[in-house]
Amino acid sequence: MNPPVSHDSQAPLASQAPVTSTTSGTSPASQAAPAPPASPANAPVIVVGAGPTGLLLAGDLAAAGVPVTLVEKRPHRISNLSRAFVLHARTLEMLDARCLADRLEAVGRPLDRLQLFGRLAIDLTALPSRYRHVLVLPQYEVEKVLERRAAESGVDFRYETEVTGLSQDADGVSVEVRDAGGRTGTLRAAYVVGADGMRSAVRAAVGLPFPGRSVIRSVVLADVRLAEPPETLLTVNAVGNAFAFLAPFGDGYHRVICWRRDRDVPDDTPVGLDEVKEITRLALGRDFGMHDARWTSRFHSDERQAPAYRVGRVLLAGDAAHVHSPAGGQGMNTGLQDAANLSWKLAQVVTGRAPDALLDTYQAERHPVGRAVLRSSGGIVRLAMARRPWTRALRAALVAVLDVFPQARRLAAGQVTGIAYRYRAPRGSHRLVGVRAPDVALAGGGRLYEALRGGRFALVTPDAHEAGEGRAGRLAVARWASGRRTALLVRPDGYVAWAADTADPAAIEAALATHVG
Repeated sequence: MNPPVSHDSQAPLASQAPVTSTTSGTSPASQAAPAPPASPANAPVIVVGAGPTGLLLAGDLAAAGVPVTLVEKRPHRISNLSRAFVLHARTLEMLDARCLADRLEAVGRPLDRLQLFGRLAIDLTALPSRYRHVLVLPQYEVEKVLERRAAESGVDFRYETEVTGLSQDADGVSVEVRDAGGRTGTLRAAYVVGADGMRSAVRAAVGLPFPGRSVIRSVVLADVRLAEPPETLLTVNAVGNAFAFLAPFGDGYHRVICWRRDRDVPDDTPVGLDEVKEITRLALGRDFGMHDARWTSRFHSDERQAPAYRVGRVLLAGDAAHVHSPAGGQGMNTGLQDAANLSWKLAQVVTGRAPDALLDTYQAERHPVGRAVLRSSGGIVRLAMARRPWTRALRAALVAVLDVFPQARRLAAGQVTGIAYRYRAPRGSHRLVGVRAPDVALAGGGRLYEALRGGRFALVTPDAHEAGEGRAGRLAVARWASGRRTALLVRPDGYVAWAADTADPAAIEAALATHVG
């Protein structure tokens, strides 16, 4: 049995979808009848891929009043065979702006220290965020919440519908599709977003390469019960030629991800429980009494990035745009942050409140972040499996630097959690433009990320200001709870669009006209 492919996520310390697997037991699934693809629905946006990235993006668009069709090759199911296990602070902030963070916090378990390998751990308690932790929970719990929101917002789901090709012209994109029964049809949209994973049909259809390479081969996954649960919520270590990672599902099973450098076999080589236990003992010192494996698999991890996230009216997000070594659990988080960046821009363009050129900023802002995640996560994996004397010395030096210098610890924490990333601002902009806005307190007892809910911009000023005709539903206006005199316009994704050191009404109105429309 092949495990369901998760289109846009990565486990914290394992990567791309297994090519072939062996299983023990079955995964629960709820089947929904697929809609015939021949329907001539003309939604302004088609999103391909119902993983976390696609679900968040489609839900955002629908919540903003943009009709959207979500096309997914797989049957309708939320599988318990998760690969991602953590939500980072920046992602939780974005989910908070959608009234979703509290629901997930109630299901997951917070962890204020992210162990990477050996003595290298990142303390998250000093993060400048409402969420000073990672939230440990399986990817399928995230998908449940995002799917429910998308359905309630009116997304048109097309499960068991495969994209077989597409073409675009000056007015839109025609997407060729085929359902599970072999019926073919064409869907039409103004824009198409490929969130359909590493083997993206959308990326292939527009002819984009996916350069990179395999980093780690023959990684083993298993979902097992443990007779002796670990002392820590997430357990990870690398010793010599062996590496292992353990994370709980919360249903009595644990995910085990392990790798042995000197065992490089094809992905379709069967995995036995004895092999999983042996590698775990080498890396962690014991196998915790593993038994009752319900699923096993072998796969490889790649580092790849598309050179462009936009080709005309077609855009890429999540694993369709970038895949990388999953150290630090950044995969699903990076994809969700892609979606948060793109969704409000698409909504602005489709509704005529912004020119098409706004979509070019998606590439300009998110491509450098994807590249940075490739470098940082790849560096962590290489240091974790250091074998040569000089790489081991580098690892020891890095641990020492993080132990001694608080600034280095803050930088590492900010990068892994996404808090530290900022977007390049146009020349001559205020120093705050492009910076992530913290969840500051507002007059009257509210806070910024509550003001952003509903996909709104937020204008924060020292004095009262009117939203203006036609903007009431898209702009929240608030005053600082403090005596600050800066005027700040925050985008729906929580980054500063415009700022000024003085609250000049004419300048504020010009900024609103430019950014809010």
